[in-house]
Amino acid sequence: MARIATDILVSGGGVAGLTAAAAFASAGWSVICVDPQPPVTSAEAEGADLRSTALLQPSIPLLQAAGLWPRLAPHAAPLQVMRIVDAGGPVAEPRVIKDFDAADISEQPFGWNLPNWLLRRETVAHLKTLKRVDFRPGIATKSVLTRESEALVTLSDGTRVATRLLVAADGRNSPVREALGISVRTTRYGQKALAFTVTHPIPHENVSTEIHRSGGPFTLVPLPDAGGKPASAIVWMERGEEALRLKALPREAFEAEMTARSCGILGPLTLASQVNVWPIISQVAARMSGERTALMAEAAHVMPPIGAQGLNMSLADLGALLELLADHRDDPGSAALLEAYHRRRHWEVQARILGIDLLNRASMAGDPAWRDLRAKLLDALYGSAPVRRTLMRAGLGVA
Repeated sequence: MARIATDILVSGGGVAGLTAAAAFASAGWSVICVDPQPPVTSAEAEGADLRSTALLQPSIPLLQAAGLWPRLAPHAAPLQVMRIVDAGGPVAEPRVIKDFDAADISEQPFGWNLPNWLLRRETVAHLKTLKRVDFRPGIATKSVLTRESEALVTLSDGTRVATRLLVAADGRNSPVREALGISVRTTRYGQKALAFTVTHPIPHENVSTEIHRSGGPFTLVPLPDAGGKPASAIVWMERGEEALRLKALPREAFEAEMTARSCGILGPLTLASQVNVWPIISQVAARMSGERTALMAEAAHVMPPIGAQGLNMSLADLGALLELLADHRDDPGSAALLEAYHRRRHWEVQARILGIDLLNRASMAGDPAWRDLRAKLLDALYGSAPVRRTLMRAGLGVA
């Protein structure tokens, strides 16, 4: 049985894990990255992740340092305005519309939006240029044994890896987290999210629009034009049974339903991809570190797709690890480093998950009285310029 050694083993080849591998290698560490499934890097391929991700301002320096941003920037659509629409009245039409403009707090957009499958494609291509990264798609983490000096990881092909730091970026059902016996607290909302892309006749003008009625938000996020037509990524959150009903509709009926749910703000919507369905939960690990191991991304925290927090929280995990590693070049998996990482990230993760939980529950409101209260609260928060700017900075994760 072969045995090899590395500074860092990243278990998980999703967007977060691939980015982590690139960032660690760019910082001078030797890295092995494994994932049981080869990455899907085309929108048309079976299993493609049709969700999109808004990379917010604080994430860009990390991507630049990892050498990824020059690859991603040409494919990204800027997010200049976050528009919140309340359509919770007797009929499905806007009754409160509030625009949060990045120009109020910055000279840059809030962030830049890209499809998840494209993020994978460009990141995998970049890894091939990095000599310090050994990316092994189709290979899973089979077992983990940690001790004070190193973690011993057995891979599904029989290879044994001695690593000074094991990074669990292997998803909400993380095998590494389970191997270390770290528990999670999970909240289920009875919701599912439909994820797909559309084209539309009215340009989005770099405005991300979140429409609230009941069941959850309907969010249109700008994408670069597709085939000469304005395009957007949509995440449509609904009660589970309703989401499955929508998914089963014929194309024409589905397009009519989604256009009605969008309140027609971009004109008739035309489906431009397959439709994926995702369960909505929130989840937080009891700890973000164990012996020789750091948990990041969905291995550590999962939240509803509201406010573009998901991957940006994962990149904040990665940023904290990189800062601590710079001060621990002699031992990247020391107990002191991992305890500092847990303390730095765990409180913020819990606070953000609580905030997103409250926003999601408010967006689900079906009772007219609660929907009216939601609209009044949105109006009140927006009406105060200092509060509005504070909310925008909080959403970006900056002081």
